[in-house]
Amino acid sequence: MAFTYLKTHLQQRQEDALLRERQLVSQSNAREITVNGKTYLNFASNDYLGFAQFDAQIEGAQLGSHSSPLVTGYTGTAQELEAFLCGKLGYESALLFNSGFSANSSVLKALFQDKHAAQQSVMFHDKLNHASLLDGGLGSHAAMMRFNHNDMQHLTSRLEKSKATNKLIVSEGVFSMDGDKAPIAELAAIAKQHNAWLMIDDAHGFGVLGENGLGSCEKIKPQLLVITFGKAAATSGACVLGSKEVIDYMLQYNRDYIYSTGMSPLIAQHTLARLKHITSECGNKQRAKLVANINQFKTLAKQHKIALMPSSTAIQPIVLGCAEQTLHVANKLKQVGIWLSAIRPPTVPFNTARLRITLTAGHNCDDIERLVNELVNSL
Repeated sequence: MAFTYLKTHLQQRQEDALLRERQLVSQSNAREITVNGKTYLNFASNDYLGFAQFDAQIEGAQLGSHSSPLVTGYTGTAQELEAFLCGKLGYESALLFNSGFSANSSVLKALFQDKHAAQQSVMFHDKLNHASLLDGGLGSHAAMMRFNHNDMQHLTSRLEKSKATNKLIVSEGVFSMDGDKAPIAELAAIAKQHNAWLMIDDAHGFGVLGENGLGSCEKIKPQLLVITFGKAAATSGACVLGSKEVIDYMLQYNRDYIYSTGMSPLIAQHTLARLKHITSECGNKQRAKLVANINQFKTLAKQHKIALMPSSTAIQPIVLGCAEQTLHVANKLKQVGIWLSAIRPPTVPFNTARLRITLTAGHNCDDIERLVNELVNSL
């Protein structure tokens, strides 16, 4: 019988406590989530600034773009959003995508679509890069090398040994499973020293970091910057920013952009409204509240001897190692009304399964105290 391996693999995932399942969510915001009729304190949201609860007042917005941006799907709202981001972030041009995964993977595949040029090209990826970046690298025609996480000496060593003409360093701004930051200034300096380009995926930094909420790259501009709107902006989609030449090249060779329906004008308008909040005094207040919540959590965790990873961002992982134990603790927390993610392989390396706690500006002091107390009881 054909495809009998499907059942075998599913059974193995079940036995290893690695089976993934969807949960039906009826309502959620930065503080609370309702799943299967029960409401929990939500410590699994990427709505870091709590903006999802503030509905933008949009009138007369067209729901769909109805076509690819290169046919009839490039709307005035999309152009306005791209122009706003270029102006704020200091880039010549930009492209909107319907998801961050699509943006990351397609940009790398398109950049190295020329087989002859790709023979002279190498990508240098941080070992903890997101799956979308790794998939893009593997799907391109260029060679791909990985350097130890945030290890600038190892990266430099690999660059020095490379004879490639075209070198691209690829990293996240804030790493989604560890919560630590990439050393952007060092990466940029190393890239310049070795005549390489730098690409940063700032999905978890944009809106949260920087004096004005412009993310990890507020002051230093990589040749390619990817930001997403499904985190701090609390909408959906993504944007790739670069020089006019790079973006014009993407218009010719980026298959995801060319053959996908353009971003909904409604989403573009909501996103622009949220971005204006993020870069305003309102955004400053929400970021200050988020920082206070992070500090409170880290202080209480230290008092109760809860071992955290070295993260100063909203992502605060607790590594337990065993997937089965991690899932057990997450389920115990759900029983007392705390919802957070049990992250297991292959999302993270084997023996590093973890509770991934995400803090938001929507939480209050009592919420965080309750979280820590329940962690003490469950770990």
